[in-house]
Amino acid sequence: MKGDILIIKEHHRKAGEEIARLLLPEINSSKDAYFITVAGESGAGKSEIATSVADSLKGKGINSYVFQQDDFFIFPPKTNANKRKEDINWVGMQEIKLDLLDEIISAIKNGLTEIEKPLVIFDEDKITEETIELSGIKAIIIEGTYTTALKNADVHVFIDRNINDTRDSRKERAREAQDDFLEKILTIEHKIISSHKSKANILVNKDFTVNKIR
Repeated sequence: MKGDILIIKEHHRKAGEEIARLLLPEINSSKDAYFITVAGESGAGKSEIATSVADSLKGKGINSYVFQQDDFFIFPPKTNANKRKEDINWVGMQEIKLDLLDEIISAIKNGLTEIEKPLVIFDEDKITEETIELSGIKAIIIEGTYTTALKNADVHVFIDRNINDTRDSRKERAREAQDDFLEKILTIEHKIISSHKSKANILVNKDFTVNKIR
């Protein structure tokens, strides 16, 4: 998504390095591109950790690419925010084209290297398209709130931080107004995503330490 703000700190980098270390043997042994999802609640550090994993893998000679779930929203950001205000029940997994993301994963695993994908331009509140070339890409990281639900990924990373844990990060990012309506949205998202934790293979704890759980 064009216009996204990343605030990468040392704890993000350390978590990214540990995730890369844990997954390096599997990535190296994979015949196809290896898919990693990074999920968590708003402000949990998904984009920052995904980027840190990519940077760490690059240092180990592994080329990677990061997909953002935000590019796969049905509506662009401001339009989607208004739709949520019209109907709070719109908040949830139905906002995202997760099926399209799974189709893209499958296509890449089947050898497709040139992909057409949506691209959100935040400031202009519009969704366009871009073509990406993935020749030579060994690891693909997909970050976003609900990405643990993707069926075709190889491994799921889950950041175990809740609404209270992410409050300072959300304020620092300043993407949305920190008001009561946002709290309602985050509460709905929490109820959905908390059930995804059990599907994770790697857990990033509240203090950003990393554990491989399966």
